[in-house]
Amino acid sequence: MDAQEFRKDFIEGVKAEAAATGEGSSASFVSAFAQYLQEAEFLMDFTAAYFEGTGKRNRKLRVDGYVYDEFDKTMSLIIADYDASESERVLARTQARQLQERLSAFVDHALNSTLHREVEMSRPCSDLVDLLREKRREIRKYQLLIFTTAIISATITKLESADIDGVSSECQIWNIDRLFKVCGSDTGRHIIEIDFKEHSEHGIPCVEASGTATKDFKSYLCIIPGALLADIYDKYGSGLLEGNVRSFLSTKVAVNKKIRATILQYPERFFAYNNGISATAMDIQIESAPQGQFLVSVRDFQIINGGQTTASLSNARFRDKADLSTIFVQMKLTVIERTLEEEATELVQNISRSSNSQNKVSDADFFSTHPYHVRMERFSQRLYARAVGGLQHETKWFYERARGQYLQKQMRMTAGEKKKFLLQNPKNQLITKTDLAKVRNTWRGLPHTVSRGAQTNFAEFAKTTSDEWEASDDGLVFNEKYFQESVALVLIFRYSELMVTHQPWYSQGYRANIVTYTIALFHMLIQKQFPGMDLDLMNIWTRQNVPDAVANALTELSELVYDKLTDPQRGVENVTQWCKQEGCWRNVQSIDYRLSPEIEACLIGREERKAAEREAKADQRIVSDAEIMTKIVELSQVQWQNALSFATGRRMITPDEHTALRIACQIPQKMPTPIQCKRLLSVLERLQEEGFKL
Repeated sequence: MDAQEFRKDFIEGVKAEAAATGEGSSASFVSAFAQYLQEAEFLMDFTAAYFEGTGKRNRKLRVDGYVYDEFDKTMSLIIADYDASESERVLARTQARQLQERLSAFVDHALNSTLHREVEMSRPCSDLVDLLREKRREIRKYQLLIFTTAIISATITKLESADIDGVSSECQIWNIDRLFKVCGSDTGRHIIEIDFKEHSEHGIPCVEASGTATKDFKSYLCIIPGALLADIYDKYGSGLLEGNVRSFLSTKVAVNKKIRATILQYPERFFAYNNGISATAMDIQIESAPQGQFLVSVRDFQIINGGQTTASLSNARFRDKADLSTIFVQMKLTVIERTLEEEATELVQNISRSSNSQNKVSDADFFSTHPYHVRMERFSQRLYARAVGGLQHETKWFYERARGQYLQKQMRMTAGEKKKFLLQNPKNQLITKTDLAKVRNTWRGLPHTVSRGAQTNFAEFAKTTSDEWEASDDGLVFNEKYFQESVALVLIFRYSELMVTHQPWYSQGYRANIVTYTIALFHMLIQKQFPGMDLDLMNIWTRQNVPDAVANALTELSELVYDKLTDPQRGVENVTQWCKQEGCWRNVQSIDYRLSPEIEACLIGREERKAAEREAKADQRIVSDAEIMTKIVELSQVQWQNALSFATGRRMITPDEHTALRIACQIPQKMPTPIQCKRLLSVLERLQEEGFKL
């Protein structure tokens, strides 16, 4: 797939989505674009909020959506420049300026006019206006984003952006070609490149940590001025923080009180008091000067430990007007040498996990490489779904374990291979990690958590699922049946999204909130009104569509949910913020609705469900035992003999483990039992922690 094919597929996808939802091509374009940027970790979330009008002095106002990053206090505002024609249109500087001005004018009018009283309360842009006013003293930066279908004029290298309401702003133009470069790259995400000479004359003093270099990485010790660290954080925001660390910190207090106290009271002691930061990069440039070696540039720079230190320096300078000139921070920089992106990503995550172990960041925070995802990916590659809608072949539901995996699989395919791949893995059957977290947490009765955004919801889902995995004997509850039921929930979700947009009462707002609350309420009503019963999700998987009785109930409930969410008597005036609160969920649960008796035909009894779960666990146990056995037999007799010598020499094993190791030394003449195989893996892990190398 090249850039031209990507553009064509992207535009066709936008048109199809617009036709299906009736929301309009421009709105579908912005949503699709934002979704890609979320996957690339450039945006943390996205809320559609269209508004167009005229303000004072006939200034044109326009906004299409927004994202507020609670961690670095950046307000991103989006405007669309959409034209689906095949002709190659060029976005000139004058047009770009006009789009930029419409966004900044909207913010100005939201803050300094009566716009908040004029916008209809039921529209999402009303929430945006309220949010801008509420966070007025908190917002650190405005990021104005132009999403365009045009080619960007070569004359546009940088768009100057004036302060908005006394707060700095920047403007970025994203077109489909730029999106393709990010999503089609090996990393599948937005890469941060920093030129330290823009902030300091020589760069950052550094020295190679002698003796630490391996074929995988090199390490450097650096001294970074506190003001410079605050500068780059102000420019790049939470995008500097490695994704899992950002998810972890976003649920904590961003500014550490003790760090702040040191900055304000003992800035000259900061270097001695603070542990410093750890970072990774893929490429660096070092220059020599009379004063020593200096780090002058880095590519794919990520802070993997020290997020609170970094944010605290920036916040203290912004809020407390702290002088950072005497503050210096030690930085351990690991430069990854691996050429394969998957190996490099895994290495970064391993370094990040170890670096953060002192902060009790659990495996849930490093969830992308968790065995849960590997298992879901295997199911998605193996299980076929029934052919529906006149198709003459079965299809698969593609589970995207790694970021951008679905798109990158197509990159190196010929036209024929790509056609075959898409027939078997249609795009409307793509499931991302955040999709799975959304449908599962909704079914668990957590629509308020889902409404807090993809990142927050995923962090909660990861923690719960990781705990369940540990408690269920190698994750036996996460079996083939679990995956099939998850697909059924995705089908319910996607049906509901389309259904809501076609309702006469729908006013182009809060669809995501309406859908998650409707499905959560539907599940709660089943459990309440049909004790001992639950929805037969396996039947939906088999049918690959939502039964009429379920569809009718969801349709009727959605209007009641919408009325409750937008009720003038709600607990919080801002609907979007109200939907994030547990009180909102309690309020929705008070809706008086009786499910139709027809629903009972779509339910399954407790005993029948438990029998199916036992069978699914038994099947998964067989598969898991086979996977463990495979890992055991992949090691040679010599490796097992070395492990046995290491273990016995240090008296590290029990008699049962000693027996298992002796049998492993005789593979394939003798084979360990499934229980012994598990013991062997546990022993190997323990030996490696003590320094044993295979």
